[in-house]
Amino acid sequence: MSGNPDFDTYRLSEDHEAIREAVRAVAADKIAPWAAAVDEEARYPQEAHDALVASDFFAPHVPEQYGGVGADALATCIVIEEVARADASASLIPAVNKLGSMPVILGGTEELKTRYLTPLAAGETTFSYGLSEREAGSDTASMKCRAVRDGDDWVLNGQKAWITNAGVSRYYTVLAVTDPDGPRGNNVTAFVVEKDDPGFSFGEKERKLGIKGSPTRELIFERTRIPGDRVVGEVGAGLKLALATLDHTRVTIGAQAVGIAQGAIDHALSYVKERRQFGTAIAEFQGVQFMLADMAMELEAARQLVYVAAAKSERGDPDLPFFGAAAKCYASDVAMKVTTDAVQLLGGAGYTRDFPLERMMRDAKITQIYEGTNQVQRIVMARQLLKG
Repeated sequence: MSGNPDFDTYRLSEDHEAIREAVRAVAADKIAPWAAAVDEEARYPQEAHDALVASDFFAPHVPEQYGGVGADALATCIVIEEVARADASASLIPAVNKLGSMPVILGGTEELKTRYLTPLAAGETTFSYGLSEREAGSDTASMKCRAVRDGDDWVLNGQKAWITNAGVSRYYTVLAVTDPDGPRGNNVTAFVVEKDDPGFSFGEKERKLGIKGSPTRELIFERTRIPGDRVVGEVGAGLKLALATLDHTRVTIGAQAVGIAQGAIDHALSYVKERRQFGTAIAEFQGVQFMLADMAMELEAARQLVYVAAAKSERGDPDLPFFGAAAKCYASDVAMKVTTDAVQLLGGAGYTRDFPLERMMRDAKITQIYEGTNQVQRIVMARQLLKG
């Protein structure tokens, strides 16, 4: 059967495998050694940032015409997966660069793409995404942030919450209500906000359970003037653009979850082969073997679902909303289970900071929450099913 071309296509290409090998080497050499310190000190992983820029894995999704490497959706997921295997916080650098810039890619003018994607591809800045608010998380259409037209400009007032890499990024795609009396869901517009825009500031860093190396802060707008040429897409169509963005980028969170889970399995396997009880390595115990088998089986199912969703993202398939939600939801649930079981396999050692498993368990939790909680993902999937 291996000579059948229909079967030969169901594997990663040599290019994808080469990317995995290259990222894995960078992650092992330049990212993993700093992961514990980054978590302990709750500081931005600058070493990882610099390594990703130097190796062209910083924003691999940016098309070649803007100075990027033009990695496809699957290659971008592989980059994120392999970085997350070493450090989840660092994996948010390429992941959020795609999230923040995807609205510009999907809806921006050619001038806007050139202006903002070119420095991103060059590694000059990260690119964040401002959609959620304290009282508008899952219910994004109820956002209160406002933008009022003033001549050719717009004046922005309000706040955005839970913004990844806020304060580090120079650029932000921000969603704001531009027609308060307009129809719900069709009255929101997307803008690019720059870090040095007057009236734009940041809240204090959130104190988080995990991904401590990725700063999370509020965006605060106080009469922040935005030039009219920084509108992304059509006025009033911002929420549709935001949701279309999430269809693509939820897949990257699935990839992050797969990477975290793979890192946890790697460490657990190493430990159980060395740890001895009752005169033998605990890897010889059937109860341990069954746990490992289940962990690996569920992880591989998650990985395949993420890769299929990534391929659908690249093609723009009409069933991407279902597969993107499914990949993110399933992979993050698996990551939480696998990291919890990995801690269990190490026993008391797993509960200490001497080993990376407790960090991976804490990091895994957020994958079930951000870019849409897994409850919301199930709503998305159900709606797609009911639409037929």
